[in-house]
Amino acid sequence: MSIVTDQVRRLDARIDRVSLVPLTHLQQDHDAELPAVDSVAASALASPRLNELLGIVKALSSGSVSGAHLSSPRIQRLLQQSGLTGELPSVELLEAKSQYETDVEWLLVGKATVQTYGLLMSTLLDQIIPLSDDIWYWDEVLTSYPYSFVYTVQTSPLRMWKWSKEVYSDSVGRFQRLYRDEILGQASEVEDVSSAQQDGSGAARKPKGFKALYPSLSKHWLQFYGIVRQSVAERSIADIQRKILSRVDIGRSEARYKQKRLRRLREMTATGLGVLLDEGLNFGITEETNSDEWKGLLERSVALMDMILQSVLFLDLSVSEFEDKVFAGVEEDPELSIHIEDSHPAERPAVLARRLLGLLQRGLPHHRVAITDLARQHGRPSRLVRYWLPAAALLVSSSTILRILINRQDDIVTWIRDFGSTAHDFWFNWVVDPVRKIVGTIRHDSNSEIAIMSRDSLKADRDSLERMVVEFAIDNPDIAVGNSSITEFEIGEIRSKVKEGDVTPVLKAYEKDLRRPIVGAIRGDLVRSLLIQVQKTKVDLEVAISGIDALLKSQELVFGFVGLTPGVLVSIGVFQYLRTVFGSRRGLRQGRRVRRSVRVLRKIDRILSEATTSQNNIISYRDHGLLVCEVHVLRGLAHGVLPGDVEKEFIEDVDELANLKGIQVQMKALERIRWAYAEWLSRMR
Repeated sequence: MSIVTDQVRRLDARIDRVSLVPLTHLQQDHDAELPAVDSVAASALASPRLNELLGIVKALSSGSVSGAHLSSPRIQRLLQQSGLTGELPSVELLEAKSQYETDVEWLLVGKATVQTYGLLMSTLLDQIIPLSDDIWYWDEVLTSYPYSFVYTVQTSPLRMWKWSKEVYSDSVGRFQRLYRDEILGQASEVEDVSSAQQDGSGAARKPKGFKALYPSLSKHWLQFYGIVRQSVAERSIADIQRKILSRVDIGRSEARYKQKRLRRLREMTATGLGVLLDEGLNFGITEETNSDEWKGLLERSVALMDMILQSVLFLDLSVSEFEDKVFAGVEEDPELSIHIEDSHPAERPAVLARRLLGLLQRGLPHHRVAITDLARQHGRPSRLVRYWLPAAALLVSSSTILRILINRQDDIVTWIRDFGSTAHDFWFNWVVDPVRKIVGTIRHDSNSEIAIMSRDSLKADRDSLERMVVEFAIDNPDIAVGNSSITEFEIGEIRSKVKEGDVTPVLKAYEKDLRRPIVGAIRGDLVRSLLIQVQKTKVDLEVAISGIDALLKSQELVFGFVGLTPGVLVSIGVFQYLRTVFGSRRGLRQGRRVRRSVRVLRKIDRILSEATTSQNNIISYRDHGLLVCEVHVLRGLAHGVLPGDVEKEFIEDVDELANLKGIQVQMKALERIRWAYAEWLSRMR
């Protein structure tokens, strides 16, 4: 719910309490309760007219609608349906009207007044908020010289067109006056000639026909051209600003003037909103309210709304003058019952209903049109003005761009094809294939195992080394075991030692032949022992490689995810970018929301810090209106972000911030909002 919804429902409930008409609480089955009412009341309650009015009252109640308030056409139809906006009944019919019917009519008018109040409040809020964006635009233009230059270039055609129209209008006016003087002079000359012919004194003088009455066309054009030159010269002399200031300074002066007018319009609208909130439908805090008091308050509230709509457009007034004008207009309103002595009491609801209908049919639409015209006149330029320069540049260079596209058509097609092929290969080689390998690793697929050597290579080389060493020991038992023969037991020991990497028999022979390397190489076993050691080195190398291979196999899933990570990261980045550009732009909107919420809190702080207070520490109408606007925006930004129970507490604190309970209470409420809801407000990122 918005702040308008809360205000309308609060006032609607207040109307129910002070109206002194219990009929608003009756249900459709109120006929069952008629025996408890006296006969006069029962007959009055059973009348079709009263039932129709009660139905309209129910339709005007805020509890029967889901939105903030009824629309203007809906309120107008209900008022017209009630019959109060037609012609005034005769005195006999007014005298015959029961008190119950009059009270229900007052209740109906009160409900309609509350709905109109909400409609006007929503209208003023909707008008103030966009003005801040336009004022911010002019701030950017004025605080940056490049922006000022761009604005001057953008609006130069309009400025030239305006100057040309002024010169043309001035020249046409002068030419028409000159031409009219010539026509009158020639007409008087013709009359003199005619009178002379009649008395015979001017018989020799004859009119020269058409040329005597109308100068030649070339003469007219020469005169008009001279007048145009004179108008241009006089306007150039009169417009001394163009002589002193540059084109950019003139544009900045125009932007400064428009910003000033927009700020004045925002101040006046905010003041009107503050007056409406503080003085409109202000029933006080007591429950015992006199019937005539709340009815008179309805009349003054309608007059107040009418005066606000009429006075908010006077931008030349100051804020204090605007307030005095509104309050004086309400006090001197001729349609108030206190100023009409001969009016019948039963006639007052109809008078107020007709005024509400006129306010809805003429006052609000005219006000919206006038505000829209002012905002369009002093707001940011239209899109045509802002983008005509790049559009013109694009139009001028369109032939060149088209020629480049045609000449490079084959290259462009090749680039597009290569881009598609690259994207396809990237997707399948760096995303799909790594995923398949990871799935195969999880399933222990033999084709997906990571290996840097053959599976049975180490076993074959180790068996070969074992056979080499055993055969060497059999051929050289004296070196291997120190005897002339070798037993099977000793051969088994040699085999077991070879498996552990011990090739001592070969090393002994190598050491022996190394003493005489040439003899050992020719007649001994130096070459054989050396080759066996080469095989031993190969086996040791394969053992080390097998350890690395086992380590890789144990981390095979990790390497699979490492290989998949770059492709996934690039894909996520591309998809996120495309989603941001072509999608819902939710991330950008949320970023703007958090930045805007910070700006709104800053504006609220500035409003309260710079507010003008009365002796009771109550802020002025203007500051209250601006504060309510920012609170309205803040509630809209926070809606949907806060949890349900937290949002209720947030609304309570925001209402305390917007209500007039003293500036100290409002400052404390603002500080509480900052620290209490910072966690949820930061989630708007």
